[in-house]
Amino acid sequence: MTAVDFLNLLIAAVLLAGIYAVMSVGMTVIYGVMKIVNLAHAGFMMLGAYFAYEFFERFHIDPLIGAALALPAFFLFGMAVHWLLIRWLPKSDQPTLSSLLLMFAFWLVLQNIGYLFWGNMDRSIFTPRTLTVLTLGPISISLLRLIVFFAAVLCVCALQLALSRSWYGRAMRALIQNPYAAQITGVDDERIARITFGLGTAFAGFAGALLAMLYSFSPDFGRPFLIRAFVIIVLGGLESVSGVAFGALVLALVETFSILYVPAGYQPAISFGLLVVVLLVFPKGIGGLLERKWRPA
Repeated sequence: MTAVDFLNLLIAAVLLAGIYAVMSVGMTVIYGVMKIVNLAHAGFMMLGAYFAYEFFERFHIDPLIGAALALPAFFLFGMAVHWLLIRWLPKSDQPTLSSLLLMFAFWLVLQNIGYLFWGNMDRSIFTPRTLTVLTLGPISISLLRLIVFFAAVLCVCALQLALSRSWYGRAMRALIQNPYAAQITGVDDERIARITFGLGTAFAGFAGALLAMLYSFSPDFGRPFLIRAFVIIVLGGLESVSGVAFGALVLALVETFSILYVPAGYQPAISFGLLVVVLLVFPKGIGGLLERKWRPA
């Protein structure tokens, strides 16, 4: 492999990491505050893809604008789902079987609604940007992937800024660190949980809309990305928003450079294998491993 090939693969991995990060951050904030493994995340991404598709096909609205519109729309949708379903779950410090079954069942409901409305045929969003390539000497970069990368990074940075500077961020971090102490000091855990679920759903819908510009999709669209999101949040630490970026970069690098040795059809096996290794070797993520290593004796 030449240096140019290596650089092209490295750039492709970094661009992929951006969309992987925004795809996974919603699961992280929901787990951190509510200790719910949101299996319906895949269904929300699928709906986000069709959300952008319908705006593009029916009203000729740019899919990037459709992705931006998905943020408030799915935020309200997520809050409604929390009010109708999630708030009735028993509160726990660890994921419970009831929450897993509820979110899995809701994912299946969303998937079958997708089949009812759109059928099982693959759809895609094609714009003039789809095949445009920027050439910088020997380096070739897809314009669409570059735009999607910057949109994803901008949203993740805005979330990180909100979590560090706003009252909601302080309340959410308090609930993650010690939910009982946070409630004693006056944090409304029900309100924060509802906002958090709306925020996680908004990022899932936004990620689905961005992914729809890069890949074809069907009602089963979110399933392979759900596995990748699991790998990313475990790599970065289950409750670490900033760790998501690190986990996304690791997975993107592994997947991108593995094409040199492994057929593309075995890509899901790489994610599964990496998930197993991470859970066995450092279940708290690489961030937790480094924190333990550098902790003073």
